[in-house]
Amino acid sequence: MNSVKTIVLMVTLTLMFVLIGSLLGGQSGMTYALIAAFAMNFIAYWFSDKIVLRMYSARRVGEAEAPELYSMVKRLALHAMLPMPKVYIIDQDQPNAFATGRNPQKGAIALTTGIMKILTREELEGVIAHELSHIRHRDILVGTVAATIAGAISYLAQMAQWAMIFGGRSHEEGKGSNPIAAFVMMIVGPIAAMMIQMAISRSREYGADKGGALIAGNPLYLARALKKLHMASQKIPMEANPATSHMFIVNPLSGGGFVRLFSTHPPIEERISRLEAMALGRR
Repeated sequence: MNSVKTIVLMVTLTLMFVLIGSLLGGQSGMTYALIAAFAMNFIAYWFSDKIVLRMYSARRVGEAEAPELYSMVKRLALHAMLPMPKVYIIDQDQPNAFATGRNPQKGAIALTTGIMKILTREELEGVIAHELSHIRHRDILVGTVAATIAGAISYLAQMAQWAMIFGGRSHEEGKGSNPIAAFVMMIVGPIAAMMIQMAISRSREYGADKGGALIAGNPLYLARALKKLHMASQKIPMEANPATSHMFIVNPLSGGGFVRLFSTHPPIEERISRLEAMALGRR
């Protein structure tokens, strides 16, 4: 069900991009936006993993530097029938983790030093299994494409604002268009795109929770880990870029109320509830 929902949301996001491009930029504006979006997708596809790892100063570790962690990742990856991912450590006190890589062959898992301090072995297995599930289902690629399309929609809206300021489109380009509809889409489009992007991210988190529970062998490992990670993330700040917050297992940016409405992560209570229901055999 999560996969179907993700496909529907991705198609909706793409159709929004085409519609807003035609309304706001005309044919030439749409062409320029498509070129920009292609360039963004190319960079995101080939280099996003390197960019985000460098952004957090992640250092790669091998079996010699972290034998227990390396052995744990290797065993779980084997159980998930995945190639051994690269393992990275981030020197941050907030306990958190993320996966990256455009496909299972290029997979990487990054864990903060803080997560190694507060989780038990079983809880850490639950977290690693969650990240392996992301790698298995290519969630990183899906999230990257969704973020790129949403960014392209915002770019189109920004183009339209400048066009309105400096004289708008030519008569031929604007022929047959509805200026009121274009103005509304210029405002609503980026917000709707952001909401769809977040819905995709939330859907994939639920899927990774379920997949991770199956890989680890016990849903309660991850449920207990999420409780600890959520509480710690509220108390220990992290220098995180909002553009990458959706990659982490729990949102590294604390906030509630209106901010929580726009969170890239599902409510932690619902995630834990679903895992506990799995443990009881109800899901």
